[in-house]
Amino acid sequence: MNKFEQLGLNESLLKAILDLGFENPSEVQEKAIPLLLEKDTDMVALAQTGTGKTAAFGFPLIQKIDADNRNTQALVLSPTRELCLQITNELKNYSKYEKGINVVAVYGGASITEQAREIKRGAQIIVATPGRMQDMINRGLVNIKNIDYCVLDEADEMLNMGFYDDIVSILSDTPDEKSTWLFSATMPQEVARIAKQFMSEPLEITVGTKNSGSSTVSHEFYLVNARDRYEALKRLADANPDIFSVVFCRTKRDTQAIAEKLIEDGYSAAALHGDLSQAQRDGVMKSFRGRQIQMLVATDVAARGIDVDNVTHVVNYQLPDEIETYNHRSGRTGRAGKLGTSIVIVTKSELRKISSIERIIKQKFEEKTIPSGIEICEIQLLHLANKIKDTEVDHEIDNYLPAINNVLEDLSKEELIKKMVSVEFNRFIAYYKKNRDISTQSSDRRERGDSEPREFNNNGAVRYFVNIGSRDNFDWMSLKDYLKETLDLGRDDIFKVDVKEGFSFFNTDPQHTDKVMDVLNNVQLEGRRINVEISKNDGGGRRDHNNRGGRRDSGRREGNFAPRREGGFRSDRNSSRDGGSREGGFRSDRNSSAPRREGGFRSSAPRNENGGSDRAPRRSESFGDSSRPRRPRRD
Repeated sequence: MNKFEQLGLNESLLKAILDLGFENPSEVQEKAIPLLLEKDTDMVALAQTGTGKTAAFGFPLIQKIDADNRNTQALVLSPTRELCLQITNELKNYSKYEKGINVVAVYGGASITEQAREIKRGAQIIVATPGRMQDMINRGLVNIKNIDYCVLDEADEMLNMGFYDDIVSILSDTPDEKSTWLFSATMPQEVARIAKQFMSEPLEITVGTKNSGSSTVSHEFYLVNARDRYEALKRLADANPDIFSVVFCRTKRDTQAIAEKLIEDGYSAAALHGDLSQAQRDGVMKSFRGRQIQMLVATDVAARGIDVDNVTHVVNYQLPDEIETYNHRSGRTGRAGKLGTSIVIVTKSELRKISSIERIIKQKFEEKTIPSGIEICEIQLLHLANKIKDTEVDHEIDNYLPAINNVLEDLSKEELIKKMVSVEFNRFIAYYKKNRDISTQSSDRRERGDSEPREFNNNGAVRYFVNIGSRDNFDWMSLKDYLKETLDLGRDDIFKVDVKEGFSFFNTDPQHTDKVMDVLNNVQLEGRRINVEISKNDGGGRRDHNNRGGRRDSGRREGNFAPRREGGFRSDRNSSRDGGSREGGFRSDRNSSAPRREGGFRSSAPRNENGGSDRAPRRSESFGDSSRPRRPRRD
């Protein structure tokens, strides 16, 4: 039985729920829906972003609306255009079997006359941003004096954005006897003041701990020099080949600049900020939802309300000015029960903010070092191997196999694999060898108010590769727990756990090596045999959630590379604002209408004295979309 049936929803809503594929209500839905259906009441619901708040108020709201009455009966206020449109679409999906219910979105950047015309035709539910709603009230284009329900969604975000006066004015234009439902991730003073002024003895439900972070999001930070912040961002992207992320900057200028640099360096990236037109913003979001963009660089205001499935990482390129804003950022990942990672790139002067955030979200950060070039190379090659293994064969290639076999017939299997992988490896290793280390020595924890001493030890740690990862529903915390239990080791005996999609890395001290190899190589996980090997790269340093001091990496810290993120956007400098032009397997020169085929690497960079390029290696088109080196940008 679908558990939504137990919440008191009618048949038409249950049918829509079935179409949407919802099976089990989230905690906030399970708590809020029965209470809101039972009686008309005011409610304050505190729940993190991504916990299903829209359905928590959307289902009971639709069930309570009188479809035969064409007058406006409900107003939903949301902080941004994106969230306004998202809520509108979801409410339409929920009410698809409710005949006569009309939902209209009211937001800036679109024709106010057309929006007023839609409302006049009959809109029982208006979903609006505060600024545009106040404008329409001032012009006499909408009447909300007789509404029955008012929903404040993401109330803390609306107030953080400076909408307090607008919200007070709008609520003052609504009847006192209406029901007000306030949904918020945190409860700052301004939200409490709104609740006190406009709500009468509201019911309160809290999901998780008030103001805490989501349990499905792990948090990690990387200490760098300020000048290396952008290089660190690129390496973190390179070390996570399947990254699908939102990168947060503080200002519109930084957002645009970072997005343009990423595009120029070959990543599928785009900017999202307030200076873009609505059409540009819609285009960027459509491409991001379609995963044509892997790195969406955004301001806090523009990103509020983004609800995109399966975001793997949130990257805090710069920490926000307000600590509470971090909670909203990290809520872009780890949604709907899935695991996500929130990354902070931090300088020494900002370390104290990490402790402040930990107190607010009631979760600890894991301190990590920026991956070295060798580590990134290993990750990329293993990712490539997994891509090759998982690639479905299109048997059209059978027509070309005789010619291919004829070219490769003198190579043994081992030689063929070496040469195939060397297409990537040679370029990566050549680039890394001549680039400097950007990791910094982490300062003593006492510098940011912690009592645990920091120690440095370059000796000993053994690094392992294991063939399980995020596709097996592990993040670094759960994998560490699994290894600890399977190997019967202490929590501090396993450290520097890095989880990728199809594989992972972890470290132990040398005395545990025999046990790790003997035990894990004889274990099966859901019918699949676990394979563990000692990594050829010296993993070295201890970097652990519980022991942030520990060992440092003993190996070199080498340069970065900027692989081409294919399947997304790429642009020249003049078009990067809009995310660039779409690229597939072919590329046209600016002055030619015929596509020019590019195989493997091709660089327009000046050649060095050894005949090689001084630019970062570009991914080959040979294998997998996210394993390819980037193409040369247009001149």
